[in-house]
Amino acid sequence: MGAAMYALNFLAVLFVGLIGVAVLIGIALLIIDRSQTSDAIRRNYPVIGRFRGLFSTLGEFFRQYFFAMDREELPFNRAQREWVKRSAEGHGNTVAFGSTRNTSIVGTPIFVNAPFPPVDNQFASSEPKVIGPGARMPFTARSFFNLSGMSYGAISKPAVQALSRGARRAGIWMNTGEGGLSPYHLEGGCDIVFQIGTAKYGVRDENGALDEDKLREVAAHETVRMFEIKLSQGAKPGKGGILPGAKITPEIARVRGIPEGQDSISPNRHEEVDDWDDLMDMIARVRDVTGKPAGIKMCVGSEDGVAALFDAISKRGADAAPDFITIDGGEGGTGAAPMPLIDLVGMSIREALPMVANIRNAHGLRDRVPLVASGKLVNPGDVAWALATGADFVTSARGFMFALGCIQALKCNKNTCPTGITTHNPRFQSGLVVEDKELRVAAYAKEIVKEVETIAHSVGVAEPRLMRRQHVRVVQPDGRSILMSDLWPQSAA
Repeated sequence: MGAAMYALNFLAVLFVGLIGVAVLIGIALLIIDRSQTSDAIRRNYPVIGRFRGLFSTLGEFFRQYFFAMDREELPFNRAQREWVKRSAEGHGNTVAFGSTRNTSIVGTPIFVNAPFPPVDNQFASSEPKVIGPGARMPFTARSFFNLSGMSYGAISKPAVQALSRGARRAGIWMNTGEGGLSPYHLEGGCDIVFQIGTAKYGVRDENGALDEDKLREVAAHETVRMFEIKLSQGAKPGKGGILPGAKITPEIARVRGIPEGQDSISPNRHEEVDDWDDLMDMIARVRDVTGKPAGIKMCVGSEDGVAALFDAISKRGADAAPDFITIDGGEGGTGAAPMPLIDLVGMSIREALPMVANIRNAHGLRDRVPLVASGKLVNPGDVAWALATGADFVTSARGFMFALGCIQALKCNKNTCPTGITTHNPRFQSGLVVEDKELRVAAYAKEIVKEVETIAHSVGVAEPRLMRRQHVRVVQPDGRSILMSDLWPQSAA
């Protein structure tokens, strides 16, 4: 009996003590809120006003999990993310009862099923495609779907490791992004595209100019197959890469050739490239020094600019052309970019790709200059659309992030990514188990290829690169759909 009374007394004292602490905290917050001058709501409604900030912070998570429909969210909706998740986990991607997609939205692509599609023994897998036949060491790319640029620094060590190993398993290439070549890119043994950004990380001298000796060192790695000169990217055309100092560890500083712990902001363009002729000179220089194919990446701003590039190529001859051109849409992603650039600058891949393909074909360079489409192309329909429109390859970054376990927490520009993908905090990185995630990366890539082949067979061709614009209809404002070949006429497309 005495023990029970003692316990009750202890609990009563503890309860009173907790109430006292709560009162003291409330008084302290009241004084702080009343005296601060930065937030009018907290100043006028002390303590209670703090709930507004809390609910605003939590709002995006409540909307994502409780209120948004499967097709409502941006930048990627739940249906898109779940497709990648199921593919990466090796689960079936069949669905029941009917589509949740609203096919009346203007611009929606609808594939034209053939009345007599090929039977099973008439199917074929996509053939490997040679890039840079004029280089001393051309590259034979095995897959039409590949891994787009994500820099070591923007993403973590285990993320790079899992992507590298998964890319090898799937037989796809991995683009380094502009952050240089790390040991973790190489450890998987996959084909690598080395991206030369405007800051020339990994191949720069002490003044930030291109260092040919370092370029040769990178090219000496057998698995480095191509070089991509980045002019601009879709999420921030006109602005260089942005890596906060908090994410620049000693190792990342060493790989990039920059100071540790300081914000790393790339120039908005290559300072030695003032016009298309200068760009052609740079392409030739990189190809000559490395012996490997050299191409470019850009976000398209106007038809005139693209036409001027191909006019410059025509003047010099097809041998001087870039060995590939990566077209990044204005809807492309990144770890950090100013909102006006993300929202308002750069042409969508849906407009840029058919336009560039038309100009390339009109200059007779279809076979010489492969096009690589990039920018929010993460599901089979997106990839199939790009191939039918004129792309020879499609690359994705955020699709593979979802395969790694990304939950679209929108913390990429901070060092607090909860899945360990875009953080260098060991606590969060420990959640990303490389041995598991490499399997998911490979499974996602293979499932994309399989499903795109299914679409190709449905429209009546043996393999995906045989799809053309007449195999796609596009929904118009009046609710009707028209053939993409009528919307973007081009006989050679």
